[in-house]
Parts: sequence; structure tokens; C-alpha cells
Amino acid sequence: MAYFLFLIIGFVIIWFAINIKEEVLRISAAIMGSLITIWGFTLSPTAFQIAIELLGVISVFTFCMRCWAKD
Repeated sequence: MAYFLFLIIGFVIIWFAINIKEEVLRISAAIMGSLITIWGFTLSPTAFQIAIELLGVISVFTFCMRCWAKD
């Protein structure tokens, strides 16, 4: 269950980074949040990783198909 804690902390830090006005703090918080989120993702079970990867591939595929249909 530690992976869930890392994922939540990472996403909260990324959300905090989006709301910061100071540029240096925004960049450092975004990098730190990304690293913690990746760490939580690598600690998560394989089924969870596959589900997230499938969601990512499906969302990118539908976006690419919409762009391809415009041409």
C-alpha cells in the first residue's frame, strides 16, 4: 500500500507546483512531484501498471485518430 501513498504525495506536489507563481519553485516542485509519482508507479502492482498504461495508450490513440481524420 506504500505505492498509493507515494502516488498521492506526488500528485499533490504536482498540483501544488501548478498553483505556485514563483518560476524556480514551480520547476523544482514539478520535478520532485514527477519523481515521487514515478517512484509510486514502479512500486505499484503489475495489474495496476498495465491498467494505467492501457488507459494512456487508448487516450493517445483516440487523440491521434482525431488528428488523422482532420487531414
